[in-house]
Amino acid sequence: MPRFSSLFFGASLLITSCNHPDSLINPLFADSLITRYTIPAVAIANNAELEFWKKRMNPHAPGLVNEARYASALINRFQQWGDIRDVKEADSIMRKVDTSFNHKEGGPVRNLVTYSIMQHRFKQADDYLQVAKQIGLRNYESQSLSFDVDFELGRNNNAYNDLKFLKSTGDFGYYFRRSRFDHLNGTLDSAISAMLKAAALSENIALLKQVALSNTGDLYIHAGKLREARDKYIECIRMGRADFHSVIGLGWIALINDGNDSLAERLFLFVLSHNKLPDALFKLVQISDARGDTISQKSRAREFEAAATNTLYEKMYNKYLIELYTGILHEPDKALILSREELDNRATPQTYAWYCWCLLVNNQKEEAYKVFQQHVSGKPLEGLELFWMGKLMLSLGKGYNAQSFFKAAYKNKYDLSPGIVKELEKGME
Repeated sequence: MPRFSSLFFGASLLITSCNHPDSLINPLFADSLITRYTIPAVAIANNAELEFWKKRMNPHAPGLVNEARYASALINRFQQWGDIRDVKEADSIMRKVDTSFNHKEGGPVRNLVTYSIMQHRFKQADDYLQVAKQIGLRNYESQSLSFDVDFELGRNNNAYNDLKFLKSTGDFGYYFRRSRFDHLNGTLDSAISAMLKAAALSENIALLKQVALSNTGDLYIHAGKLREARDKYIECIRMGRADFHSVIGLGWIALINDGNDSLAERLFLFVLSHNKLPDALFKLVQISDARGDTISQKSRAREFEAAATNTLYEKMYNKYLIELYTGILHEPDKALILSREELDNRATPQTYAWYCWCLLVNNQKEEAYKVFQQHVSGKPLEGLELFWMGKLMLSLGKGYNAQSFFKAAYKNKYDLSPGIVKELEKGME
């Protein structure tokens, strides 16, 4: 992203000049990142790739190579700037190629599996995967894509078997997927170790290494190791691409650890000014939450809602919308609709937990508990779902169970909005 000769200086300031002994993010670094930002060379090079491959395509006779390379460049641009229309265009191109070749070429269908997952079309991804397998996939491709689909659809036993096959490769793909699987099952130390191995095996492919390192930063936040998270985000930024995901991560640490809501806000607004995804908008909602400014929080929640409910995003932001509809926006009926959509899209313990919560806030307590017993109880959950299940137990008069869920949720407090953390702390007094 920026030219980093200047940011190396900023990064050193980050380590040595924080305002408070417990602060982790130095405002001088944030200001350097924001004011010295320039369009990264990799983005400029990718634009040239886009133009080159676009000129080589014949819209009346779709081919394989030109279209695939153009679609890949579109996905790279999406990962840089967050314009979902790039994913849609890449998806459309691959569909046309697949049709042109009468569904007999594996390459376009393999891409469609990945593009469907990116758009949270998980059942459709599975359909494409079965077609790709019929056409013919190499074993590694088959098991890798199978894991991706099985993992998203909650078919955990299948995903585990896919991993067992991939283990023999010992490559980036295995360790990246292993980390995701371990995180799902609550073994964070193993998940972090696997993601670090993935980064080490990235073979100097900058994008792969950056993705692995930024994911490691996220895992460190889950584990409450904020200093380590900060260091990984900084490492991503120093690689020469001001990774907006990592910038959001730094802003989040500034908010939840340093208590510096103004610095966090500047970083989130910086991301929002360059990246089209609504993720930074959601973080701004949490800034207002931390400040106790319910008027601003509701206004920002409406702004996020307007962006995230754009039909181009389909179901990509349902979890965040459910949190807002059952919280500051007070529209539980909308949340219930979204939770049912999620169950239809992927029936996992996590999405069943969302459904339980939405049933509860829609005054269907008994049905919520029935769903909990059948599909959620005893399954690994993350912080927000643990909090919601604690609220369900509390509503049922099961105080001991509620406290168990609340304590487990509090261990994941750095993943939770400031208002929820305050409620947890008050409830556990």
